[in-house]
Amino acid sequence: MQPWLHHGFLNLSEDLSEAHAQGKRLMIIWEQRGCPYCKRLHDVNLRLPRVVDTIKNDFMVVQLNLWGDREVTDFDGEVLKEKDLANKWRVMFTPTLQFFPSTLKEMNGQAGGEGEVVRIPGYFKPFHFYFLLRYAATKGYEAEPSFQRWLSGVGNKLDALGVEYDLYADELPENLPPDL
Repeated sequence: MQPWLHHGFLNLSEDLSEAHAQGKRLMIIWEQRGCPYCKRLHDVNLRLPRVVDTIKNDFMVVQLNLWGDREVTDFDGEVLKEKDLANKWRVMFTPTLQFFPSTLKEMNGQAGGEGEVVRIPGYFKPFHFYFLLRYAATKGYEAEPSFQRWLSGVGNKLDALGVEYDLYADELPENLPPDL
């Protein structure tokens, strides 16, 4: 697994505060043993240097098991096994990635499922995955709640710059501008 995964005490309020203190956002990755798309996420997306750099610079990542028995303290203070937390948050398949506000105050005492700001429901190819990371990191959802519309704007910028891209490739475009 990736060395940048956070190994804390599974107290999500503390993890969120720690991420904020580091100038990062909290991301939770839900996985399960034997999940082919989880494997693909790690083998393809999480090996791309630009994706890894974005994650290391912008996110603190907690990995949870959809069927796990470890105890996790939800943002609202409730202590549950991972599998019960997944049920509470309506995480139904893997991988699922959740992104949270910068601070506990923004969570307003909500449980994670209600407090998340962005969710990746399943496996996304590298292009969409990378730009969803950027969408979460830059709070693109504040100006444009629809990721698809936001991404369309990115596509328009890439087209204007003459950047060729393949939405289904297992790599990002070679000439992707550094500010995107």
